[in-house]
Parts: sequence; structure tokens; C-alpha cells
Amino acid sequence: MKKGMNVWSLPNDFSLEEQFKVTKEAGFDTIELNVTENGITDSIVSKDLALAEKLDLTLDADENTLSRIKRLADKYQLPISSLSTALHWTYPLNSNDEKTREKGKLIIRRMIDLCKSLGGDTILVVPGLVTSNQSYDKAYEYAKNALLELAPYAEEQKIVIGLENVWNKFLLSPLEFRRLLDEVNSDYVGAYFDIGNILQYGFPEQWIRILGDKIAKIHVKDFKQSIGSIQGFTNLLQGDINWKACVAELNKIGYDGPLTCELSPYKMNGQQLALDTAGALSYITKL
Repeated sequence: MKKGMNVWSLPNDFSLEEQFKVTKEAGFDTIELNVTENGITDSIVSKDLALAEKLDLTLDADENTLSRIKRLADKYQLPISSLSTALHWTYPLNSNDEKTREKGKLIIRRMIDLCKSLGGDTILVVPGLVTSNQSYDKAYEYAKNALLELAPYAEEQKIVIGLENVWNKFLLSPLEFRRLLDEVNSDYVGAYFDIGNILQYGFPEQWIRILGDKIAKIHVKDFKQSIGSIQGFTNLLQGDINWKACVAELNKIGYDGPLTCELSPYKMNGQQLALDTAGALSYITKL
């Protein structure tokens, strides 16, 4: 398995090139970039003027921007394995508003295009949000219908739509998650499984076994059950994840892709997180 870095884990005052540089120097194998609606992720000028070129991976990124980003991947020999986004919290596929649902699908199509241009193979998608005003059964129905509609385009472009398990009160069982993927029945719609997100209400090693070959990519973070809230998320090896059991199940299903960290940036000395996480991943993958 490879070491992956989601750049959300690094300080937001780093330029995109600084994020590539720090990630490579720490020993990571792949990098995951995040798609925004507006240019906010890399809009702060770096203190290091040599690395201060401003680049934003937005929905409307043009070919010049994509070429510049791809050149960074080539320069640092750091493949862009996948793209993620937070936009489906704003434009959920199961919104009661049809225009919002259509915007959510449009975002997925655009992410597929961006991912293909950057040489990746997977996009991360939050499949739906269950709230007091958006019901569970409708979330399932809308998510399934959207994925059935989008799967042919993903197949055409050879980019996997990876559904992430998040704290959205949806797909709360590995059996249900697997059922949805089986019903969509596409090699290009799978699970983007986040090991740390599950521990509050399940055992990640069991989810890995049940989701099996439907797992396209893996996110890693740790979680302290004694805290039990969003503040319980923590750095690798500091929480209660049974990493040995998780690695054993990943090996059983033949997963050899990146374990991509998605962590909160350090408040000081931001590049240290990359070094610490790379070391933790080296330990974890040898368990």
C-alpha cells in the first residue's frame, strides 16, 4: 500500500507548490487535491516567493491551470491519485430542491473531467445527507438514481466515483452500503472508505471485509472513543483504531492503493504533520 496526502492536512497558507514539495520530501507516494467552487484553497501568497505561484483547483479551472498543476505533479514525481471536495455538503444529491440535486450531479461530472485531466482515477463523493427535512429513504432513492445516471459517464472516462462514509446519518451499515453499490452495479462506482469515520458506530475492519472489492480508495485518520464527538478525531496512532486488523483485512482483499491521510493541520510547523504521518503510515503498513 502507498502513502497518500490530502492537502487539507497541510496549512492553508501554503501555496500548492509548497504542498507538493512538503508532501514529496516527507516520503509520500501520491497526493489528493480538493476541488472548490471558488478560488480559496491557494489564494494566500506564500512567504516563500519562489513557491508563490497561485493556483486554484476550482470547478471552472481552465486548461492552462490544469496544465500548471500537472507540471507540479511531474516536477515532484507525485501522482495526483484522486480528487475530493466538500461541495456535496452544500449541493447534496438528495436535496429536496431539484436544482440543488442537479448541481450536485454537475459537480460530479466536472470532477470526473478534472480528475482525468490531472491523471487521477478516483473522485470522492458524499452520497447524501439525512436531516430532519431530508429523509433517509429519499436519500437512498436519490443517491441511487443519481449514481445510476452518472455511472455511464464515469465508465466512459474511466474515473471511479468513490462514495465516502461520513457523519451524514446515512449508509450506517456496511451491508446497506454494499447493497447500494451492488444495485448500481458499476465497476466505476465504489466506496471511498474512511477508516477513522466509522469507529464511532462500527468496526472498520468489519466494513473493509464486507465492502471488499467495492473499495476504490482509503482515507485514514484516528479517533478517540473516549471523546466520542468530532473533537475525537486525531492523528494516526493516537486513537483507538485497530490498525493491525484493518491492514490484515486490506491485505485479504488485495488493496494496494494509497492510504490517504485526511487530518487537521498543525497550528505550528505545518510541515511536521507530513513527516509524522509518513512515519506512522510506514509503521501501519508493516503491521
